[in-house]
Amino acid sequence: MPKRLSAIVTGSTSGIGEAIATAFAAEGMNVMLNGFGDRDAIEKLRAGLEEKHGVKARYNDADMTKPAEIAGMVEEAAEAFGAVDVLVNNAGIQHVSPIEDFPDAKWDAIIAINLSSAFHTIKAAFAAMKENKFGRIINIASAHGLVASPFKSAYVAAKHGIVGLTKTVALEGAQYGVTCNAICPGYVKTPLVEAQIPDQAKANNMTEEEVVQKIMLAAQPTKQFVTVEQVAALACYLTTDAAAQITGAALSIDGGWVAH
Repeated sequence: MPKRLSAIVTGSTSGIGEAIATAFAAEGMNVMLNGFGDRDAIEKLRAGLEEKHGVKARYNDADMTKPAEIAGMVEEAAEAFGAVDVLVNNAGIQHVSPIEDFPDAKWDAIIAINLSSAFHTIKAAFAAMKENKFGRIINIASAHGLVASPFKSAYVAAKHGIVGLTKTVALEGAQYGVTCNAICPGYVKTPLVEAQIPDQAKANNMTEEEVVQKIMLAAQPTKQFVTVEQVAALACYLTTDAAAQITGAALSIDGGWVAH
């Protein structure tokens, strides 16, 4: 195994992706950040990772709908760090709508960002991982990669696709020391989710606590959110030698959601 691993984490300027990038840096990995957001805040995050953990941290604003930009990001990371050992495909968007009203443009965008971008990053990084006889590819899927909910046709289709892509890549990398796994979180408490709670409370004439328990966590038997730190800890584990024989797996971290 390389002495210091180097990683790309897409969609890592907030939420789950930021937590994974931060955890990787704390483990001593170099990290390529990617995502949209306030430039000053992103630079503060990047510089903070370098200063606190003594690693190299870079930022690339590649648009996950543009294959050429994705390939450029992978190339930049390989040049900056010497290799891309770990790839986390986390970038994602959501739209909720009945299928008969689902906007075509939203379908196309969700498939592009939540599914196709992972294909393009893997395609760009895979040959070098095989050559180096080491690679850890982690796709952030969802409980919706294993089960469905109504009104989320594009998201559910994309996340089921991610699980299938994960299995195929795992088979192709199996004899080269390259693993590929999917993490399937349930509801994770991110700023994006927290911001929805007051609006849901007004719309449903409920208290915020009722929204959390009766709507958001209705499918999770533990009645608790998954934390970004828990997802990040699982991602870290998958990069270790202890996880070398875990590949092609869809790993649930969902408070029991898919046990129903």
